[in-house]
Amino acid sequence: MHIPSAKLEQVLDRFREVEARMSAASDGAEIVRLSREHAELRPVAEAVEALARGRAERADLDEMIAAGGEMASLAREEIPELEQRLTELERGVGLLLAPKDKDENASAILEVRAGTGGDEAALFAGDLFRMYQRYAAVRGWRLEVEDASEGDAGGYKEIVASITGDGVFGRLKFESGVHRVQRVPATEAGGRIHTSAATVAVLPQPEDVEIEINDADLRIDTYRSSGAGGQHVNKTDSAVRITHLPTGVVVTSSEKSQHQNRAKAMKVLKARLYDMQRSQLDAERAEARKSQVGSGDRSERIRTYNFPQGRVTDHRINLTLYALPKVLEGEDLDVLVEALIAEDQAERLAALEQEFQ
Repeated sequence: MHIPSAKLEQVLDRFREVEARMSAASDGAEIVRLSREHAELRPVAEAVEALARGRAERADLDEMIAAGGEMASLAREEIPELEQRLTELERGVGLLLAPKDKDENASAILEVRAGTGGDEAALFAGDLFRMYQRYAAVRGWRLEVEDASEGDAGGYKEIVASITGDGVFGRLKFESGVHRVQRVPATEAGGRIHTSAATVAVLPQPEDVEIEINDADLRIDTYRSSGAGGQHVNKTDSAVRITHLPTGVVVTSSEKSQHQNRAKAMKVLKARLYDMQRSQLDAERAEARKSQVGSGDRSERIRTYNFPQGRVTDHRINLTLYALPKVLEGEDLDVLVEALIAEDQAERLAALEQEFQ
C-alpha cells in the first residue's frame, strides 16, 4: 500500500498542534485530555517520521542513479534492502492509522457458559475456563472469579471472571462465540463420540469510562446460593442478584461477603451495560468485524475441539492445529489469537488502502 504524503503531513501537523496547545494550556481537565491525545499520537508521529525519512532516502538514491557513474551502481545495491524496509514501515504506519477498537488495551470480563450437551457441556465449559486461566497466567494478567455455578458432574454451568492487564480485550475479543467439543465422555461405555458446546463472551472493562446507573433502576435481591458444592456455596443469605430494570440485565455474585458480592456484581453489570452501549454506538464497526473474522455472536460456531483427532479448528479463518492439548493448556492458544489478529489487521489495511484510492 502507499499512504499519500498529504496524509502523513496531516498526522504530524496534528501532533505538533497538540504539543503546542499542551504548552499553553492552564486548565487541568484540558491538560489531561491533551496529554492523553499526545500519548496516543506520539507512536504514530514517530512511525510517520521514520517512513518520511525512508522515502527521502529512496528519493536520494533515485537521484544518484539518474546521475550515473560509480555512485549509481552503489545506489542500485542499496535499493532492495531499502524497499523491504519501506514496505514494513508503510504497513506499520497503515496499522496505526487504520480505524481500531478503542477498547483494544482494556481489561475484560470473561463469561463462559455450558450450552447444549448437559453434564458434558458443563465439563467442557470448565476446560475452556481453565484454558483462559492458564493463558492469563502465561501473559501475566490477573484473573479473579466474580461468580460461578458448578455443574452436577464437575465443570461449570456458568462462570464469570474479570481479567486485568494490558491489552486483555484486544487479545481475547475474538474468543466470543460458540465453542464446540467432540469427544467420548468418560461415562460413555460404547465409546461413541458426543458433541456438546459452550458459549464464551468477552466484554471490555475500560477504566476511564463512566457508566451512569441510577439506584432507582436496580432491583437487588439477596439469597442463599445453591450448587454442587465447593467454595461458591454459602450457608447464609449472602449471595446477591442485581437486576437492571430498564434493560433486564441480571448479574449475580455468590462469594461469602454480601458487601463484596454487591461490588462484584456491579462491576459485571457495568461491563455488560457498556458492551450494550458499544453495540449500539458501533453498529457499523461490528458489521465490519463480522465480515472480517465473524460476528462473535453466541449463535455462531467459531471453533471446534476434536479430541479423537487431537485437533482444534477455527472456522472463521479455516485454521486447524493438531495441538489440542497445548491449546487447552493455554500454551498454543496464542497461535490462534495471533492468526485472528493478523486477519483483522489485513482487513483493516485493505479498507484503509481502498480509502486512499
